[in-house]
Amino acid sequence: MIADQLPALQVALPLIAAPFCVFLRRPLPAWGWAMAVTLACLGMAISLLITVLHGEPISYHVGDWDPPWGIELRVDMLTAFVLVLVSGIGALVMAYARESVQAEIPSERHALFYAMYLLCLTGLLGMTITGDAFNLFVFLEISSLSTYAMVGLGKGRQALLAAYNYLILGTVGATFYVLGVGLLYMITGTLNMADLAERLPAVANTRTFVAAAGFLAVGLSLKLALFPLHKWLPPAYTYAPSVVTAFLASTATKVSLYVLIRIFVEVLAPAFHAAHLPGPLSEGDVITMLALAAIFSGSFVAIFQRDAKRLLAYSSVAQIGYMVLGVSMLTVTGLSAGLVHMFNHAIIKATLFLAVGCVYLRIGSVQIKDMAGMGKRMPLTMAAFVLGGLSLIGVPGTAGFVSKWQLVMGAFEKGWWWAALLIGLSSLLAVIYVWKVVEVAYFKPVPKGAPPIKEAPISMLVPLALIALCNLFFGLQTEWSLGVARAAAASLLGGGSP
Repeated sequence: MIADQLPALQVALPLIAAPFCVFLRRPLPAWGWAMAVTLACLGMAISLLITVLHGEPISYHVGDWDPPWGIELRVDMLTAFVLVLVSGIGALVMAYARESVQAEIPSERHALFYAMYLLCLTGLLGMTITGDAFNLFVFLEISSLSTYAMVGLGKGRQALLAAYNYLILGTVGATFYVLGVGLLYMITGTLNMADLAERLPAVANTRTFVAAAGFLAVGLSLKLALFPLHKWLPPAYTYAPSVVTAFLASTATKVSLYVLIRIFVEVLAPAFHAAHLPGPLSEGDVITMLALAAIFSGSFVAIFQRDAKRLLAYSSVAQIGYMVLGVSMLTVTGLSAGLVHMFNHAIIKATLFLAVGCVYLRIGSVQIKDMAGMGKRMPLTMAAFVLGGLSLIGVPGTAGFVSKWQLVMGAFEKGWWWAALLIGLSSLLAVIYVWKVVEVAYFKPVPKGAPPIKEAPISMLVPLALIALCNLFFGLQTEWSLGVARAAAASLLGGGSP
């Protein structure tokens, strides 16, 4: 039955479909093909989520080779949760993409862009669903290489420089990751993640294991853009085409966080416990301090930005800190806070970057000073931006509030009252940098002599409106986000706090 092949099709379909975008050549057929493939991936992800919610995790053996000898594709609740997130955001962004790509990328490169997009989607979905540590590296490279190409499609030399910097640091991160995997293979003889978790406790006291954990921590932190390894992120988000920025900000770092959780919470943590070693994600660990540093450094730098995309990019650095802070608590409440913020932040950043993309389409700039009077000139677009901004701040009734409230509860549960206080203070910094854009858009007059402009096309407004309303929906209906995140966190931690 085809339903039994969904784990493989989730990855194989966009991978096989990508070259056909180039063969189609013309922009509209290439977009239509990419749109259809993305919707099919979303449908498969939803089907997998429904299956695991009502049954056991799915284990798919590629080529009928049983793990650990063969590659395993594994779908549990957390995996399905991330698959739906990535493919859902991808579908909305692709629906939005046609007009935006037409305005920002030369027409002869449209088909190449859609091919690169499907390859990037393949890599992200593959990283999520694979149960093999080296196979994860392969998908990581597929995603990264296509991402470098998409960032480089932005206008001007700055986009090429941003892509080059991203390539260098991304290559360093991937190298550190594969070195860590190689060291684990050297002491265990396996690459299957479940098998690694069983074999590592016996060798956890070796220097090789500690070195492997260090390589993996640095490599994944680079891919995640965790402070201070985040220098690639602001230029990439700023100078990439708007649709690329929206897709990457909503998915790429989220999948990297997922991989960090899989490797350190599921694979390495049993070995650290068995050897009575301080875990890589434990109370007082450097990861917790780096998460707090990311929250405040990213927020402070965002306040002083004049470019709306760069402002939102530094905001992403801060929000990554929130996610990692929740994960570092290693409790069901804290881990579920990190997971639900991963989900909610994807919605928030998609809303904000898609709104900024609409503005760029009409005025050709994302400088904050050039957005004067935009609240009157593009009321629907800016209303979506305000809604996303309120959710980013964490105003009650929005998705962002659910994340931060859960994070505060996790901090109190751990006895980290100081962390709860810092979370509240950092939200005030978000008020400042979001207000910078709102003030110019709604309280500054339209420049004299400025030509009249229209709202963004309906093909861009509809996806923007849908994702913006998700900020309200998931702020009021938490069962589908927080409920799944809690169940996934409990499963990862064995049903409770360690």
